[in-house]
Amino acid sequence: MSNTAAPPSQDMPPKGGFSSIRYERRLPKRGPSGIAMFGILGGVMGYGWYRLYLGLDERRELEREKIWSRIHLTPLLIAEADRDEYRRKCAALERERVIMKDVPGWEAGKSVYNGTRYVPDVIANVPIHQQPGFKQD
Repeated sequence: MSNTAAPPSQDMPPKGGFSSIRYERRLPKRGPSGIAMFGILGGVMGYGWYRLYLGLDERRELEREKIWSRIHLTPLLIAEADRDEYRRKCAALERERVIMKDVPGWEAGKSVYNGTRYVPDVIANVPIHQQPGFKQD
């Protein structure tokens, strides 16, 4: 069999040549610019500082209110402490009368001092480990 067919044709470039190949990076622009990011960051920080100063003002006002409430409550607390001291003194006097009823010449509530000046009783709560004679094991 003879080969009478046309010789095979080779692929050739198109007339005028192939178009140029783009080899540079063409990435799409993503996200805000640096200036925009700094602006957003500055806005967020500014808002944070604003809220911080509002909180500090609130804390300062609450502290002032607490101080003034203590100033106004001090007379009430002193009066309550005086009433408690009087009640304790009356109870102690009654206990002294009951305990010393058999001792001749004993006057309950008589001052141990020879003066007429009023000396209030001092009630001190001393922890046991600081009292004289305390021995640790």
